[in-house]
Amino acid sequence: MSTEQAPLRLHVPEPTGRPGCKTDFSYLHVSPAGTVRRPPTDTTPQDTHDLAYALVRVLDENGQAVGPWAPEIDATRLRKGLRAMMKTRIFDARMLIAQRQKKLSFYMQCLGEEAIAVAHSLALQQGDMCFPTYRQQGLLLARDDISMVEMMCQLMSNERDPLKGRQLPVMYSYKRAGFFTISGNLATQFIQAVGWGMASAIKGDTKIASAWIGDGATAESDFHTALTFAHVYRAPVILNVVNNQWAISTFQAIAGGEATTFAARGVGCGIASLRVDGNDFLAVYAASQWAAERARSNLGPTLIEWVTYRAGPHSTSDDPSKYRPADDWQRFPLGDPIARLKQHLIAIGEWSDAQHDQVQKELEAEVAAAQKEAESHGTLLDGHIPSAASMFEDVYKDMPEHLRRQRQQLGV
Repeated sequence: MSTEQAPLRLHVPEPTGRPGCKTDFSYLHVSPAGTVRRPPTDTTPQDTHDLAYALVRVLDENGQAVGPWAPEIDATRLRKGLRAMMKTRIFDARMLIAQRQKKLSFYMQCLGEEAIAVAHSLALQQGDMCFPTYRQQGLLLARDDISMVEMMCQLMSNERDPLKGRQLPVMYSYKRAGFFTISGNLATQFIQAVGWGMASAIKGDTKIASAWIGDGATAESDFHTALTFAHVYRAPVILNVVNNQWAISTFQAIAGGEATTFAARGVGCGIASLRVDGNDFLAVYAASQWAAERARSNLGPTLIEWVTYRAGPHSTSDDPSKYRPADDWQRFPLGDPIARLKQHLIAIGEWSDAQHDQVQKELEAEVAAAQKEAESHGTLLDGHIPSAASMFEDVYKDMPEHLRRQRQQLGV
């Protein structure tokens, strides 16, 4: 006797908010500040299972640092972090306007995500290597040895572009700053970072790698390959997954973030994993330090899912109003990372509204002056670009005869 069964059907994830309606952020599973346990750095990956579903948070609603993850960090370092986040946001805003003025072809902001790169950079050491995506400019802007003028020249593809027009704007490359060349091909940097970390261990060095990927790119095969190699060889690497809720127009659930967390994928691969409030500067710093100590102590990799929100468009080529509510960032339950660190510094008596306004003005003047100098070397509007001769350079140690002839024919 046969029993008739219902037909099979697929589940297609849907975002919890669309234009014209408010987003339901209840899917985030936000833990109260200070309630998530902090295991010792030599804990086993299996022992972090609950941490891959909870949310490590330090700053409470009153700006106080609470709980076991509250780091030992002095006020001077906190002020440096706040200033770097403010500078990053001002830099982004001016470059976005410059793109609209056709002075550069393309730009990508990290609006709302500044704490992740800036706090992480403060937890690393000189010589460590970051393999970033195109939204970690805070790793560079948090440093004192990287010129904003040089970064802007790269964005404007002008005659002082250190990469000679060979990279898309925002795809920086700074070996001296431990900033590996950004790739436009998503997820490649994840497995490259694991390989770099393995090489560091093979050489008996003390430097670690830090890999970056977005929630959407975790659907790429390179992500899973990186996790396998990192687990098997206990590579000294931090695996950062920036879950800012959206790819270009695709909600994070499409990449697999609906019924589980991205951090849980690490535990499933035998990697210690954390899910962290990416808009909490202190939580980012503490988790980054914890992961860096594990890597440097030969305890293996750590995967960290940074929960945040992409406040602006995916890029200057994107219009997010077509696929999500316009006021989502204002309603995002984890708040603004700059406002939260400012509140904390004021609460401990190390900052004030007047100081904040003064620093804001100083940084705006600093960024404006850097832009003026960069534009003196040319923008897309005036055609001051690297010489055509540069296309023949930096490929061969000794230029082959056929390229020499081509260069002569071109007259450069």
